[in-house]
Amino acid sequence: MAELKRTELSVHQERAVLVGVILPQSTADPRNPLGELGSLAKTAGAKVVGQILQKRQHPDAGTYVGSGKAIEIAQLAMQNKADVVVFDNDLSPGQIGSLEKIINEEAQSKRGEGIKVLDRSELILDIFAGRAQTHEAKLQVELAQMQYTYPRLTRMWGHLERIAGGAPAGIGTRGPGEQQLEIDRRLVRKRISELKGEIDKIQDRKSRLVAKRNQEHFTVCIVGDTNAGKSTLFNTLTAAGTYADDKLFATLDTKTRAWRLERGTEVLLSDTVGFVRDLPHNLVASFKATLEEAVHADLLLHVLDVGHPHAEQQFRSVHQVLEEIGAKDKPEILLLNKIDVEEGADAWPTWRTLYPGSIPISAKTGQGLDELHETVYRHVLGQQVEVTLEADVTDGRLLAFIESHSRVNGREFMDDRVEIVAVMGKQTLAELARNGKLVIKSAKSASGEMQSAVRE
Repeated sequence: MAELKRTELSVHQERAVLVGVILPQSTADPRNPLGELGSLAKTAGAKVVGQILQKRQHPDAGTYVGSGKAIEIAQLAMQNKADVVVFDNDLSPGQIGSLEKIINEEAQSKRGEGIKVLDRSELILDIFAGRAQTHEAKLQVELAQMQYTYPRLTRMWGHLERIAGGAPAGIGTRGPGEQQLEIDRRLVRKRISELKGEIDKIQDRKSRLVAKRNQEHFTVCIVGDTNAGKSTLFNTLTAAGTYADDKLFATLDTKTRAWRLERGTEVLLSDTVGFVRDLPHNLVASFKATLEEAVHADLLLHVLDVGHPHAEQQFRSVHQVLEEIGAKDKPEILLLNKIDVEEGADAWPTWRTLYPGSIPISAKTGQGLDELHETVYRHVLGQQVEVTLEADVTDGRLLAFIESHSRVNGREFMDDRVEIVAVMGKQTLAELARNGKLVIKSAKSASGEMQSAVRE
């Protein structure tokens, strides 16, 4: 079964030629059409040594780019001693096979090894495989790989054997035959079924845990496009030290930490996986579980790279994903991030006009985070209660807990008892209610007017 995994197709430490076909409906950045693909290749560990762009009204059925352009790609790959050609488009198994045949036939006399052809989805799968850390994330990546692999098994036999070594004999002309392919198809189908079952069990257990935790705590979840600055913001707010880098998919596994607001108020803050345009469908489906925090959160912080040329498209795509997972009606604060760079500084006033409740910030420098703290605090007040408690003055541990976990507004001492008036969150009150030495004399809502930055 190991032969069917895509680890053999890793682009780590390889020299890559990037190819982009710009179609009328293309969503690539017109100023730098291969910029995001270059970032993906860099994230995967490849060195970009050449680029080719082509404008077409529609893809060529056989090779996507046409045979003439395929030869041009082969020549550029040979000149730059490339190991892999990466397309910014999703190709069919037949198109990849035809391209590899043309490119390697052209390169045969000059190169002793074959040149691989990867499409966008395959590159992203490779990155996800390298980024996954938890057992759940690894299962989700493997499921996406299996679903990607299944329709491509016929091509993969020649593809993998050629990569492993030996002179190429043309795509599809080598391999163990139909009998072995059918065996492998059954193995892949069985493994897909096993992975789905295992992931479903993990997701059910996780859903119950997240739902139970959120009943006791006010929870805030950071969502947004990949590389928008979510992990940087998470680190700035919680000092959690979560891995954050100028690479796509720096975060795959959801992280949750305590975020202390002002006046003794504490919430749970979660960071989630981001998205890029044209993310492979199977991968989106597999990683919906990592957005479980968003489904159960009390408040969403939507981080947007406001200076990105396709910020509006990214804004819409995030809301599309939120709708798909059932979180579209959650209260949300739009954070206009990266105002510390020229593009962001120029763009955020327009966005704030369109979305008056949005908050311009720089997760990197901390600019605007005071306003964010205050806005979230005011929203948390809507989930807090004002209570009157009575406790023994000698119970230092209990009194210290109340002081550190609430905003105390008044104290009155009566012999060996003390009456405390405080504002606290629902989770703190629930913890105190379990203390037999404490008397809760009254409790009422502490909600005030929420600022317009919160979209209900």
